[in-house]
Amino acid sequence: MAGVAQSGVQGATERHPRARVVVLTTFSAEHSVWEALRAGACGYLLKDTPRERLVHAVHAAARGEAPISPELSAFITARFTAAPEPVANGRPAALAELSERELDVLRLLATGRSNAEIAAQLHIGQATVKTHLANLLAKLPARDRVQAVIAAYETGLIRPGEH
Repeated sequence: MAGVAQSGVQGATERHPRARVVVLTTFSAEHSVWEALRAGACGYLLKDTPRERLVHAVHAAARGEAPISPELSAFITARFTAAPEPVANGRPAALAELSERELDVLRLLATGRSNAEIAAQLHIGQATVKTHLANLLAKLPARDRVQAVIAAYETGLIRPGEH
């Protein structure tokens, strides 16, 4: 994934900031997945992904979701489980700029909730959720929802299994 492919993801997202890149590859090594996601990909699928799942993944990416091959979930979960604990006050330093409501939105986003589900759980409108998402993406800074979720796990704001 390194080199040409990584620069391809970065180039696509830099030239077209609203573009959603789903990597389709034979490389299942952990470092390849992380490089792709850090470069701006919103999803990562292996080439043996069935056609129906691939079509579903493209539509999911367009909705702002993060399609990942199920075969990769074990090491992704292991990586996030090893995330550092939050600082004493419960807020990691990297998230210090976020308001309490933005943290609420980020926590729900990181547990796989859609905008509609976040809105329902927080008793706010979907437009308000979108505003909070835009604000937290700018403050993190994160290019998209996937990078925001990565930040939530890497900072220890949330751990796998928390809902």
